[in-house]
Amino acid sequence: MKNLFRIIFCVCISQWTVAQNKNRVFVQAEPEAKHYKVEVNDGFYRFSLYNSNIVETTFVPKGEQIKPDSHAVVLKAYEAFSTISEKPNEILLASTGIAVRITKSPFQIAYTYKGQPVISEKNGYSKLEDGEAIQFNLNDSEVLYGGGARALGMNRRGNRLQLYNRAHYGYESHSELMNFTLPIVMSSKKYMIHFDNAPIGYLDLDSKQDNTLTYETISGRKTYQVIAADSWIDIVDQYTTLTGKQPMPPRWALGNFSSRFGYHSEAETRMTVSKFKEEDIPVDAVILDLYWFGKTVEGTMGNLVFDRDSFPTPEKMIKDFETQGVNTVLITEPFVLTSSNKWQEAVAQDVMAKDSVGNPYTYDFFFGNTGLIDIYSTSGFNWFSGIYNDLFKMGVSGIWGDLGEPEVHPKALIHATGTADEVHNIYGHDWARLVYESSLDFNNKRRPFVLMRAGYSGSQRFGLIPWSGDVNRTWGGLRSQPEIALQMGMQGLGYMHSDLGGFAGDNLDDELYVRWLQYGVFQPIYRPHAQEEVASEPVFRAENAKNLARKAITLRYALLPYNYNLAFQNNQKGTPLMRPLFFENSDDSNLQNIANTYYWGDAFLVSPILEAGVTTHDVYFPKNHVWFDFYSDEKIQGGQSKTVAVVKNSIPTYVKAGAFIPMAKPMQNTKAYTGKDLILHYYNDDTVLKSSYDLYNDDGKTFEAFEKGAYEMLNFLYVNDKKGIQYRFTSNTGASYANQAKRIQLTIHNMQTEPQSVKIGKKETPFTYNKRTHILEIPVIWETESELEIKIIL
Repeated sequence: MKNLFRIIFCVCISQWTVAQNKNRVFVQAEPEAKHYKVEVNDGFYRFSLYNSNIVETTFVPKGEQIKPDSHAVVLKAYEAFSTISEKPNEILLASTGIAVRITKSPFQIAYTYKGQPVISEKNGYSKLEDGEAIQFNLNDSEVLYGGGARALGMNRRGNRLQLYNRAHYGYESHSELMNFTLPIVMSSKKYMIHFDNAPIGYLDLDSKQDNTLTYETISGRKTYQVIAADSWIDIVDQYTTLTGKQPMPPRWALGNFSSRFGYHSEAETRMTVSKFKEEDIPVDAVILDLYWFGKTVEGTMGNLVFDRDSFPTPEKMIKDFETQGVNTVLITEPFVLTSSNKWQEAVAQDVMAKDSVGNPYTYDFFFGNTGLIDIYSTSGFNWFSGIYNDLFKMGVSGIWGDLGEPEVHPKALIHATGTADEVHNIYGHDWARLVYESSLDFNNKRRPFVLMRAGYSGSQRFGLIPWSGDVNRTWGGLRSQPEIALQMGMQGLGYMHSDLGGFAGDNLDDELYVRWLQYGVFQPIYRPHAQEEVASEPVFRAENAKNLARKAITLRYALLPYNYNLAFQNNQKGTPLMRPLFFENSDDSNLQNIANTYYWGDAFLVSPILEAGVTTHDVYFPKNHVWFDFYSDEKIQGGQSKTVAVVKNSIPTYVKAGAFIPMAKPMQNTKAYTGKDLILHYYNDDTVLKSSYDLYNDDGKTFEAFEKGAYEMLNFLYVNDKKGIQYRFTSNTGASYANQAKRIQLTIHNMQTEPQSVKIGKKETPFTYNKRTHILEIPVIWETESELEIKIIL
């Protein structure tokens, strides 16, 4: 069997027999504990296996020492290669999945997964005039994704992507450089390469059209991980196992936010929050932009305490909001202006990043003359943590970190651990860690909320909630949003979202606003936000726009059980909430570039309206499924494109046959939600004879509730067999969670025949059947410590 494996291996990668560097000469090889070392004339390679899906390769040039520390990777346990064999001209390092083949002469490194070619080094590591590079071979057909948040089209092949986090104010349908530039490449061949190095650089995705992938950097580690798996879901799972899983957010984070740039006073903030209840529009949080610490945009950044003239009783305001079920989130920035009240304190306590002679580095930018907090120094980290501790003591529920690229980061500035260019791309990442740890230090039972504009590989493990920056309030701005969210979800940051309605400019367009909010129902975070010239809050919009926004927000809350379950799936496996169509139909090359239609979880197909004034819309319905219009129950066969009518009060949304969709009763905010009262929709079709769904629930606030056993998992099973139609409800309750009786309205769609009777257990139960809509409704009381069986007799 081993010989057969080697034969298949060699045949599959015979195309990669060219030298990756004509001057690189194999010297010797030897195992080192759980690593494998290959010495060449200009340095050595170290190969390490994390598991059968992930292998790590490090090159250490002569004269350099290995740099073991990674800012991204948290997985530490290495496995031994299951097969290590050496022939006169090759070495094979294999697992049951991923494998490395080293050809000695001409020297070559190639990777396979289950015997199939993945990728190979082309020129491998090489020195450049102004840095260094690692180069790989591509085949001419693969589609490439990754590089962080960009608006370039789903297929990013052909682009040379700068790796330098930078804000792009007022971008629309195209943006080459944004706030999250991640050193990640994913291929339609179902592999990922993660370049495990923080300093700035470039990802060249075959810009010269010579089938070459190149990673360029100014300095640092020459380390990368190759990840390969059988499915896209598994690739993301493996990557987030490598770099850390996203913790469960507080349940309120899935609700509606009241936010703008910005609320100038406590009176204005209180009035706005009360307006939501008056207008019967749910809201779970209010975000205070920079006016909470100063009356002006310029000159006050860095004060970091409430301006008591404008906010005379902030503690009481925050407590009053909490009583109403509204959480308070405050903006903070990593800049302390020389004109701020905290400047002298920050200098005295050695908080700021330095110039070449050790003084605080100061410079001008939009908000004034400033310094940058050095979160890499112990004094800077502790000082900033103390600021957050004071805010959490006041009752603040979450922190918004803005300008964290950092927005202006001079090259000459020096941090405690390196130059500006060496830490630039990880500044937002490590700032998120600071906020996350500060929150847990204050209250380790409560889930942190960390909203950040910049980050890095693995930032998801700090609970980072990313958003897509200062997008223009235009249709072009809206069009780019699904692509950005889908790409970032694939790269581990599953909560990427946009300022709903658009941020930049004073464009008053109610149609655009409503369509953006309707799209927001099916994106991870629901947060309308904008410059204040045009209201971002629905309560201040024209009556028609307000009514349509209310309808969208009400639906968002109705989907809370389903959406919270998506958060749990993301927490467990890194699975994105928004998923590209090719995630499920990876063999269909026609789906590889589609971003304007996507999956919301695994049950919904969503196709937002991204153009003005349209009356019809083309939707592709993925094959191997029957689909139902979420609003009308119209049945549509998969595997086709269809032109659908566009209505004003919703966007095209469809549900997969065989799907269970748990929904909640109306609420003013998530504080009222317990999970005891559900509407459980099932989409029935003869093509589905068996279907199952797991629904996760906990108290919505306890940190690591699942790990602590403070949860319940409900399973809903549908079976249509010789015994007839049956539903079985079972539960698995954690050791620290009390069973709760459930009141469930089971709503079955597309029941073409009225039942003769319905039994729960052995007892007949009343039901309602609508002959026009073909909907069957069965009221159920379920004591979850016991299994419940429902039989439908036709």
